[in-house]
Parts: sequence; structure tokens; C-alpha cells
Amino acid sequence: MEGMATSTKASSPPPSRRRASITDVAKAAGVAVGTVSNVLNKPDRVLPATRERVEAAIAELNFVRNGSARQLRAGTLTSVGVVVLDLSNPFFTDAARGIQDRLERDSFTLMVAGSDEDLDRERRYLRLYEEHGVQGVIVSPATDDIDHVLAIHERGTSAVLLDRPSPVPEVSSVAVDDVAGGRLAVEHLLAQGHERIAFLNGPHTIRQCRDRMAGAAMALADSGRDPGAALLEITVPALSPDGGEAGIREALELAPDRRPTAVFCVNDLVALGVLRTLRREGIQVPEEMAVVGYDDVTFAAELATPLTSVRQPTVELGTRAADLLFRPEGAAPEQVMFEPQLVVRESSTR
Repeated sequence: MEGMATSTKASSPPPSRRRASITDVAKAAGVAVGTVSNVLNKPDRVLPATRERVEAAIAELNFVRNGSARQLRAGTLTSVGVVVLDLSNPFFTDAARGIQDRLERDSFTLMVAGSDEDLDRERRYLRLYEEHGVQGVIVSPATDDIDHVLAIHERGTSAVLLDRPSPVPEVSSVAVDDVAGGRLAVEHLLAQGHERIAFLNGPHTIRQCRDRMAGAAMALADSGRDPGAALLEITVPALSPDGGEAGIREALELAPDRRPTAVFCVNDLVALGVLRTLRREGIQVPEEMAVVGYDDVTFAAELATPLTSVRQPTVELGTRAADLLFRPEGAAPEQVMFEPQLVVRESSTR
């Protein structure tokens, strides 16, 4: 059922460590607080040996400076920082809408940044959020590496993962079962009689791409087909319309006996590029090429050929993620999993 979610709780919440202060750093380095301040803000004024000693103390204590000290002295900041993979993707803007709607109920403000699937950029934005004293962070991770998110949590800032299950019990998460979603898409195409299916996918470093591929392969294996023969995975250069165009052109260059008759796209932006290219090439959809997307973003139903897509409850994902930031003190972390739904439209039905 659309919007259905399951939730699991860890046995007990982890203890939070006190966030190191500039005074702690000064004591550890054996210098004055003003010297630490100079290292942070005017390092050229500090002797190299002293600067190295202070920097070593900063690293040892995992110190994060507070860029909002004046505001905090006036009262607690009521803001939440969000980092998503791609701000141009309607999936993430809809999820941000859900987060914002929930935060407004408690008079919190929202700060949003896009990592563009770059781990270093993700870390940089989270560092800035923490320096500015946000009350919590919501992150759609670019890779499986979430050590930096866990560190923020351990320093006392609430953290929730968006659109991926948490690999650790200490951090709450909200996600959709993407293995089930990939399976739904390919089962539908098989039921339409397709024997050669292209999957235009992103890099396997992104959990969603990996899981959707696993679900697609499961659907083929369950039908008695060899996934290696029936499914052609093409890695697109970007999870965007231009990436979709590059991917479908690669598929169209194959010999007629190997060319797919259906395309499953890792998201609706990629599917948009596929539909655009097929129209330019005079290839009829779905008569000559069926197309299925993923996310069911707003424009999917409004295209000239309405797009079949795997629907995710995007706004609800954001709302639930924000809810988890407001759990009572001492409450156990939760891992919430929603089930996707296939929405069938004209792009895949003959």
C-alpha cells in the first residue's frame, strides 16, 4: 500500500559526548584561549610551533568551532541543516518541502544544500551547519561512508539519514525499499512481453542505484531468465536528462538483435532524457520502446507520453525524517522503511 512504512527501534539510545569547547583546546595545548582563537581566525599571527600544538589539540578533541556564538548567547538557534544529493531533482525538493512543513510546526527554520553526489562537499556543508549551531541535520548520503554523520551525532547534534537505511543503530533513518521498487519495474516490463531490458543506472557507490539493480535482477531470476542476458545495465554519466540521453543513445547503437525493447531508468530525470531522445529519433513509445522511471515526480503524469514510474512518498519521507529529529530525549533511534508503488501510464503499456 502506498505510504506504508515500517519502523524499527534500537534497543537503547547511545550516550552523547559533550562537545569540546575552545577552552578545552586551550588547556590541552597549554596556551591561552586567545591563542586558539588566533589559530582559527588569524593563523599567520601565531608561531608555527605553537600553531602546530593547537592544531594537534583541535584534531585530538575533534573540536568544531561555533560560528554562531553571538546568536547562541541571545538564545538557542532553532534551525535544521539538510544536505541532499541533487537540488535539481524534484524528488529532493519535494522531500525538502515535507521537512519544511514539519519544522514550521515548531517554528524551526530550514537550511538546504546539495552535495551533487560529492562526499567532500557533503562533509563541508555538514561542518558549516555544525559550526552555525543547528539543532539537527538531515542527510541523503553520497556514499556508504557516514562516519562524519556519526561524529556529528556523537557530539550531541541530532542526525537523521534521508533516503537510505542507516548502517548503524545509533542514527535514525527514513528510506524506501528500493530493491522492491526495482523489482516492481522489471516485473511490469516482463508482463508486457519484453525480453531485452536496458537499465540506465547511476554508480553503485550510491545505495539507491545498487538496490534498484538488485531488485531488477531478482525479477528476472524469479521469471527463470538469465539476468546477464536479459538485462543490460548502462551507467549514465549523470542522474539527469542529459545522462538519460547519453544512456539511451548507447543502447540504440547496439545491433538490432541485441537492442532492448524496454528501458528502466534509475530516476524520472533520466527517463525524461530518454523520452526526449526517442522522440527526436522518431522511435515510438511504447510501441517500439517502453520506458519506466523511478520517483513519480510531479511532471511524470504531465508529459506528452505520461510516464510509468515507481512512486516514492517523497513529501512524507521528508516529514517523517523531521519527525525523528523531534523524538523525546532518551528515545531510541528508529529506522523507518516505506514501500514503493508502481504507477502505470502510457509510456510502458502497448
